[in-house]
Parts: sequence; structure tokens; C-alpha cells
Amino acid sequence: MKEIIVRRALYALTAAALACAFALTFTVSDYYIFNRISQFGAAFTASQWVKKGALLLLPMAVFYRRRSCADAVKYFAPAFIVLSCCTFGDFFDITKVAETPAQEIYNAVNLFFPRWLNMTLFFAQSAFMLAACALLFVRDGAGTRAKSFLSLPAALVACMPLNVFENLFDIDAIPADSFLRFKNFTIWHALAIAALIAFTTGAYFFLKNRSERDRNAWLGAAAIVLLVQYHSKDSMVLGDGYNVYHTILACVPLFICNIGVYIASLSVLTRKKFFYETAFFVHAAGAVSVFVYFGKDEMSNYGIFCSYSILYFTLTHALLFALCLLPSALGQYRFALRDCIAPLIYYFIVIILASVCSALVTSASMTWHTDGGYFLAESELIMPNYAFTQINPLPFEIPPVWTLKIWNYELNMLYILGLYAAYVALFFAFIGLQRAFAAVRAKWLDRRIYAGLRPADAEIAPADAGHDEGREAAPSGAGDEPDEEAAPGDERDADIN
Repeated sequence: MKEIIVRRALYALTAAALACAFALTFTVSDYYIFNRISQFGAAFTASQWVKKGALLLLPMAVFYRRRSCADAVKYFAPAFIVLSCCTFGDFFDITKVAETPAQEIYNAVNLFFPRWLNMTLFFAQSAFMLAACALLFVRDGAGTRAKSFLSLPAALVACMPLNVFENLFDIDAIPADSFLRFKNFTIWHALAIAALIAFTTGAYFFLKNRSERDRNAWLGAAAIVLLVQYHSKDSMVLGDGYNVYHTILACVPLFICNIGVYIASLSVLTRKKFFYETAFFVHAAGAVSVFVYFGKDEMSNYGIFCSYSILYFTLTHALLFALCLLPSALGQYRFALRDCIAPLIYYFIVIILASVCSALVTSASMTWHTDGGYFLAESELIMPNYAFTQINPLPFEIPPVWTLKIWNYELNMLYILGLYAAYVALFFAFIGLQRAFAAVRAKWLDRRIYAGLRPADAEIAPADAGHDEGREAAPSGAGDEPDEEAAPGDERDADIN
């Protein structure tokens, strides 16, 4: 009975801490400090960074029962949590000063989080984390292993605030035509594609010979990192901006990759068939397509290669692509062509919702004004462009021969339907390439077997070695019972280090 109470309390405390952390990303202060270390102090900044790492370690320790993560978080996190509560300084007073009438309007949209709620959630998250760390001692005892502490630096790197490098340079001092600027078809573009390929390939070979339990833990860790990094953008948009976006309305998850973050994460956390097939069919192709072409340079502003915008984009999209592809490649899910029906309906609904919401947001921004009667100019209107429904990223235009007016904004319906058709073609092209690659790989392995270079019972096609088609895997907590009763230090607990 005691073990059940402790386990359920850990679940509740961890969920509450994660909920507070999620809500706090909608404050300017949450990520504003990390590229201003000299202003807010190394002690407080470091403590907040450790708390970001704890957002990975704590759920891995609680929901996946990873002893290495539990040891690292319970021994290191409490000191830094207490330090952050003692050294916050002006953290809760961070806001944005309106230097133009347009910024005054944007602030009215962005600064919706009251100071008292910011403080309440900050200290509540700290309290929930401290209580969870204490219960980890109750569950696991004080014993530990030296290798467990390798989880801490791994978590700090994985949950690194990607704007921390901006302490080293002033982006405004770098010319717009500098070699360091990220644009289409530059060396930095090529490196981003190389990073995507290397990360996905490396993750496959790292996971392919591991147990299903270890695979689930690693994929779950990747999903948590993706969600932590994805929601860092909320605070960045409010503070310094992300790419060309500067209002919280840009964080509505209706871009194909933004909603894909949730679908791909849910697929590995819940192991449900709908999420697997939607992530694989829709969002894998969506994630990789933007690596090939980032859109017209004049509609993007990624800064230099180590600016937050490009680092965030590359990391989150590489994680997204890997999470969409790896479950199938590792045999945990097998995609059949009939599985495309639900994802096609799903994506059609997403396109319609994105189009309507884009029109409503832009229409509303046409009505906003300052107390002095200033309305936003055309170039200042909020164009969220969800799923590219407002601004065509291609170098050619689609004439507005069929339009639909929603409030104050006219949608180019011919372009939107063409956009949907183009994405559907892209989805099927991606599936075709994947099938062709699998066929070539199987033929190559057959030749190796025939030549006596590989055992006849060797793995031929990873995608065919997993669950039966259409079968749903057990929830992420199932199948882990042997470790549930493992004693502290029991070597049956395979670490993710």
C-alpha cells in the first residue's frame, strides 16, 4: 500500500510541476534571462537551467522508473531549486517597453500574464519539484551509483536554453549580407540538412539492438525534450521574437510542424495507432520538407547560424522527424497504405482550421488601436500564416481567382486547396521513397545472406519485425513490472545513459 501511495503521489507532483512549467513559458521572463546572464547573474541563470533539465529527469525517473535519472534529480535539483527561490532579483518584473504605437498594441496582446500569477506558479513549481525529489528518496532510498550522475549533464545539454549563445554576440552588429547569416542554399542550410540526416540515422543505429523497454524510454525522453524546447519558443516570441513572429498568437499550434510536435510526442508516449500513422504519414514529410526549402528569404529572419531561431528550428525539426520515422523503422509500428485515410482527413481539418484562424487573427488585428486612436498599418498587421495559409512560401504566386472573405480578410481558396493537394502529393512521395529504400535495403541484405556474409536469420527489414499491422502497443507504463519491484541499485534497471 505504501508503494502505491508513493507512486501515485509522484505521478501527481510531477504532473503538477510540468503543468506549472508549461504555463510559465507564456511569460516574457521565462527565457529572457538566458541571453542576458550578466544582467540576471550566473547563479540564478544556472539554477533556472538546472530546473529546465529537471523537466526531463523528473518524468523519466517517475514515469519510466529510470534510476539514473532519479539519482541525478534527487541529489542535484533541490539545491538549485532553493537557490533560484533566493536569487530571483528582478526576474518577475521583466516586461517589454512599448517604443512604437504598434508595440503598444502588441504588448496588450502579449503581456496577459499578471505578476502575481507568475510568482505563484514559479514557487509552486519549485515546491512540487522539491516534494517529488523527497519522495524519490522514499521510493528508492539513498543508495546511488556513480554513473547515474551522467544523466545530469546529458539533461542540461538536451534542455539547453538555445538563446544562451547570444551572450557571445550582438546580432544587430552583424551585417544582413554577412556569411554568418542563415539563408536558403548556404553552407548553414547544408549543415542543417546534414544534422537532420545524421541525427535520425544515428538514433536508429543506437536504438535498433536495444530492448523494447529501453527503446520506449529513449523515445519518451526525446519526446519530452522536444516538448520542453518547443514551448521555450512561447517565451522567446514574447521577449525577443522568433524568426519573424513577435506575438503570442504565433504560438497557436496550427503550423504543420507545430501540431506535429504534439502528434509525434503522443505517438511514442501513448503508442496508439492513430498517432503513429498520422505522425508517420503527415508530419514526417512535413518536417523534412522545410529543411529542403525554408521559404523565400525575405519572409524569414533566422539570424546567424547560432542564433536562437535557427538552433531552435534545427533541433526541434530533427527531433520531430526522428520521432515520426523511428517507430516504424524500429518495428514498433508498420504503416499500410489503408492507414492514410484518417491522416488525410485529419490534415484537411487542420488546413481548414488554420485558414479560418489565420483570417480571424488578421481581421482582429485590423480593429485594434491605441488609446490615442492609432491603428496598425498594413505592414504591422498580425499575419500568423498558420500552415502557410496566408503567405505563399514558393517563388511564384497563385492568382486570387476564388476568394472567401472571413470577417475583414479574404482567403485565396484556390491557393489553400492547392496547398492541401501539394502536401498530400508530398506525403505519398515520402511514403514511396521510404518503400523504395526498404526494398533496396532488403535486396542488398538478401545478397549478403546468399554470399554467406550474414546469418540467414538476420534482420531483413526493421519495419516488418514489429507489432502486427493495426495492433496498438500497451501504454508506456505497461510491460515494466519487473523493474517496479527492483531494489535500489538493481542492475535490471537499464539506464538510458
